Amino acid sequence: MIWYLLRRLGATVVVLLVLAAVVYAMFYLTPGNPAVLACGKACNAERLALTEHKLGLDEPVYVQYWHFVEGVVVGRDYSAGTDVSHCPAPCLGYSFQTDEPVTSMLMDRLPVSASLAFGAAGLALVLGVSAGLLSALRRGRLTERILTGVTLLGYSTPVFLIGLVLLLIFCAYLRVLPFPAYVPLTDNPALWAQNLLLPWVALALIQAAVFARITRVGALETLMEDHIRTFRAYGLRERQVIRRHTLRGALTPVVALTAVEVAQIMTAAMLTETMFGLPGIGKLIAESVNNVDLPVVVGVTVLAGGLVVLANTAADLLHAAIDPRVKLT
Repeated sequence: MIWYLLRRLGATVVVLLVLAAVVYAMFYLTPGNPAVLACGKACNAERLALTEHKLGLDEPVYVQYWHFVEGVVVGRDYSAGTDVSHCPAPCLGYSFQTDEPVTSMLMDRLPVSASLAFGAAGLALVLGVSAGLLSALRRGRLTERILTGVTLLGYSTPVFLIGLVLLLIFCAYLRVLPFPAYVPLTDNPALWAQNLLLPWVALALIQAAVFARITRVGALETLMEDHIRTFRAYGLRERQVIRRHTLRGALTPVVALTAVEVAQIMTAAMLTETMFGLPGIGKLIAESVNNVDLPVVVGVTVLAGGLVVLANTAADLLHAAIDPRVKLT
């Protein structure tokens, strides 16, 4: 197990380095002058020269990439003459438009995105596992057909359409919920949950469809195994068979999938946060693209890709830990 863990962590580090190289090449080595984008709209010749020097664009390509990786690991100083801007590790860049490190901007928005992602993932897990298990137990009946149709509908509906429908119904017509405005959890937990309820539902309905399909397949496979028939032949109650044995076998792939789904929700929440006015990372990157703030766009891209890579590694480790059939080679 230790050797498997070390190999997986080593492979994760390699993938993260390759990811950083690809992102750096996409934004800084393409034709054109990246300093023009990083400098902003109100840029003059003097400010452009300072931005080029701070970004290190006058250095060789391999030195630029080394400074990029070095900043993520140990931090980096952006200097232009007497003007020195320190970016502590992990440094994902420095925004010259807001005059602050990209990491600080991300940390300010991270609680909002994390609240949205984990809440939506928890709701999706409950809805998806319940629907998938019920669909497997009612195989061939009307209940299974209805749940399958609802699952396919939820999986194929874009999140912005679901969010718009929820806003129209609950905020405009029924007026039972206010338009979402983020309130920190530590200030008012009840108001925090109330304002995030509609965004949670909008994201959870799509992710619940994924959990439902995986749970249904796992439950059907478990129900056809020999030990399930043996337990039933011995007279074990159906409720005990489902709770102790069927559900455990069906949840094995779901547990591993949960880590990946949380990362995907955090990286795909841009439309949801923008639609509901939540000041999270998704809204930050939308504002940065609109303002052509290149360092912020690069930092968010690296963070999103890193979350997906780390989530896949966590999913592999969880799957190996909970499923004895997985060979740790």
